[in-house]
Amino acid sequence: MVNFKSMTTIKIIKTEEDYRQALKMIEELMNKNPEPESTDGEKLALLATLVQDYESKKFPETLPDPIEAIKFRMEQENLKPIDLVPYIGSRSRVSEILSGKRQLTLEMMRALEAGLGIPAKVLLKKTEEGAASMFKNWNKNVLKEMSLRGCFGKRNLASTHDNSDLVENFFTNIGSSLQLQFQGMLRQAYYRSAPATDKQALTAWAGCVLKKAKKIETTKKYSEGSIDLVFMQKIARFSVEKNSPLLVQDFLKRNGIILVVEPPFAKTRLDGATLFANKNNPIIGLTLRLNRLDNFWFTLMHELAHIALHYNDGTSIFYDELDDIKGFDVGFKEKEADNFASEALVPANKWEVSPARLVPSTLAAISLAKQLGVDVTIVAGKIRYESGNYTYLNKIIGQATVRQYFPHEKWKEQ
Repeated sequence: MVNFKSMTTIKIIKTEEDYRQALKMIEELMNKNPEPESTDGEKLALLATLVQDYESKKFPETLPDPIEAIKFRMEQENLKPIDLVPYIGSRSRVSEILSGKRQLTLEMMRALEAGLGIPAKVLLKKTEEGAASMFKNWNKNVLKEMSLRGCFGKRNLASTHDNSDLVENFFTNIGSSLQLQFQGMLRQAYYRSAPATDKQALTAWAGCVLKKAKKIETTKKYSEGSIDLVFMQKIARFSVEKNSPLLVQDFLKRNGIILVVEPPFAKTRLDGATLFANKNNPIIGLTLRLNRLDNFWFTLMHELAHIALHYNDGTSIFYDELDDIKGFDVGFKEKEADNFASEALVPANKWEVSPARLVPSTLAAISLAKQLGVDVTIVAGKIRYESGNYTYLNKIIGQATVRQYFPHEKWKEQ
């Protein structure tokens, strides 16, 4: 690991060793996610400039497509797709990369550069070329909603003829001084959503979540593996407390996880998302689209399950629309998260022997909730879901709302 305290100056890159050391320093700084104006932020910007200058001199300006470069190296080394698994992650992911269905991540680029000797400049080419296009041709309704939420500061849509400038400023001000970091993260997203969902709206919403999360101070780093079924069942017991959403928000922060509430954008049915923009502090965003306590708890547990199960699988964002989803093929990861969340709230061994499984009554729901130490709305929600009848226990579900705990948000009926 580079010792920054001992580094008094950042020198011009002249050799391959200088170049590799600079890349390691950049990686360490990026993991810190520094503010652009901070000392580390300025070091990061300077190192990025020096690396770019070195690469522009060492490698030709006309660079091949990164996928073509990988295929060329495979041909040179007589490699098969399976030989790329150590660098890319799995056989299916290799297939997606080579077919252009998935973008290279920074981790993949580092591994391919170190293992196959493909220059980072080549591997980054496609990402750089696509960066500007991300900000162009945004839907006017999404831009209007972003403006109403203060995404553009004092500037508004009428103040400029080039709205892409407003969008770019918003996204690049969220993360570090390296503009590609957030864009790359969005390209590694898993969408659990209907085809009609507006992906730009999801992207804008995620940006708003990251903007809020950036303002939340926490000295605790998330420890991988600290979230398990026992931890989640402990969290579920907060549900019986008054102001339980606020209590669990504070508890998660003390365990290195940031919980943010951001109302949904139009043309989405988003309930929540897990964002790994900063591995030190995973972020959970909830929309409270459905103003129900049972939905709050299941969505929260579903997102915590993503952290527990999928922290290091290469996906940076999980977008989750959780209602009307029964029987829909949402993928193995989503089913895993659903099952883990359900087990944390209402364990299968308790559910199977409970009268609540057979009789959708208030008394049965209250009895099982007391046995589990969770709020009765959680059991009521389980009864409704398992039975497929969402008219059951309406009185219990309808009386327990959650937006009241977040009065500063601008709530609109969905």
